[in-house]
Amino acid sequence: MDNRKLKPREHNVDAPGQPISERKRRKRNRNLIFYPLGTIGRDMMYYLFNNCILTYILFTKQLTHQQLLAITGIMVAARIFDALNDPVMGNIIEQTRTKWGKFKPWLLAGVLSTSIVIYLAFNTKLQGWSFIIFFGFIYFAYSITFTMHDISYWGMIPALSRDADLRNQYTSRASFCAGIGSTLASVMIPIFTTGDKAIGGSAGNAYGVIALVIALMGPLFMLFTLFGVKEHRGDDMEPRMHLNFRRISRTITQNDQLRAMILIFLLQQIANSLVFGGIGSSFIYFRYGYEGGLYSLFSMVGVAATAVLMLIYPALSRKYARKQMMTFGIIMVACGSAIEVLGGLVMPSSTPGFFVLTIGYMIVNLGLYGFYLIMMISIVNTVEYNQLKTGHRNEAIITSMRPLLTKMGSALVVAITSLTYILFSVTEKTNQISSFEQQAQVGQITDTARMEGIRGVIAGVSSSQTNGLLLAMVLIPLVFGFVSYVLYQKLYKLDEKTYEDICRQLEKKGQGEA
Repeated sequence: MDNRKLKPREHNVDAPGQPISERKRRKRNRNLIFYPLGTIGRDMMYYLFNNCILTYILFTKQLTHQQLLAITGIMVAARIFDALNDPVMGNIIEQTRTKWGKFKPWLLAGVLSTSIVIYLAFNTKLQGWSFIIFFGFIYFAYSITFTMHDISYWGMIPALSRDADLRNQYTSRASFCAGIGSTLASVMIPIFTTGDKAIGGSAGNAYGVIALVIALMGPLFMLFTLFGVKEHRGDDMEPRMHLNFRRISRTITQNDQLRAMILIFLLQQIANSLVFGGIGSSFIYFRYGYEGGLYSLFSMVGVAATAVLMLIYPALSRKYARKQMMTFGIIMVACGSAIEVLGGLVMPSSTPGFFVLTIGYMIVNLGLYGFYLIMMISIVNTVEYNQLKTGHRNEAIITSMRPLLTKMGSALVVAITSLTYILFSVTEKTNQISSFEQQAQVGQITDTARMEGIRGVIAGVSSSQTNGLLLAMVLIPLVFGFVSYVLYQKLYKLDEKTYEDICRQLEKKGQGEA
């Protein structure tokens, strides 16, 4: 659409310390409600595909080591492709000029296409190399479609407010709703895909039904954001910039604080995602039994404290500096890791040991999720820093770094997880389990026979296998979390006072309302 035909739109982004009218206050309050709700279904889709796809494959397909390595290569390559595609998508969004703004068209197109891809991914009976080829196509398709709405969703935050406290509220509320979506998925998916309660009597049937339900939930929740949110569209009158990698590269190279956050956030994402990447579920099933309820309980308790953190984060951010909160977080990660080792390694494989392990994980997750919230704000705040240095905000490009790094981190998590499985011969056991699942899916054996066979496989898992999985899921997040903490303390300079000074300088230059 020709941007000369666009009518100027009222500026409605909140600037620090500026009074707002009652009408704008109502608009802001509505945004605070409807913007976060849109991501509940999105994050259910994200959890299903990113956190369950490898588990789905392990427990429903027969895999050789070569096929597992091929799957790993596909996932890593697709997520690296995502890493390159995210800033490109951000640049495309920056060029978009429609009467619906630059974000909402991509929100709608992305969430609908992702729903189709997710349904197809979990509703195939292909096996062997035929499945590997299909998986390659479907995984790259997901990388493209999810990026459309992920970049546009999180890219809206700078366009909703410039006030630091309000950005904290948008970020924490959106993260809270994202947590609701991922928690619902993390609790319900294991219960209804694993063990006696599997829908349709097998993991394959169960994943197919759940994929259909979640594929419908994503677009439904996105309607809240599409129809309820009013973002700032002041840049609709700016001329479009041509899509080129030079602009993306220049945005990164000229912004030293963004460069620092790229490394720091990548390390945090590896630490934060490893357990949910598959190692956690495999350890729970091997150590405590093939029952989805156990892993659901582990997940639910493990992330319960983060829900409280998301709600109180704005209040904490007004009382404590971000670097102070990072220190609190790394202490929790260290203490929680010690408790995990106590419950999973020292205590016997019994109910008390399971609950101690779960409490330890909750403490670790609380600390790491605190890192995540702090780093979300830290990346967003480089927008004004970029504007001060270069004269351009480049909101979508900068905010695209968050999903870019999340996917890069998940690529490394996949590689680490697969290497761990190969190192401890996990696929030898999962192939036996998937054989029983496949026989049940086509009606060759009863559900009772399926569970008896699987329990026999679990009984044959060695202590070296379970202990290896436990140490991987405890020590790797601890190391990566600690390194990200040290680098943040040393490299990130945009503390609260510095950011306020930048906003004041922009106001003096007449760019405060740009």
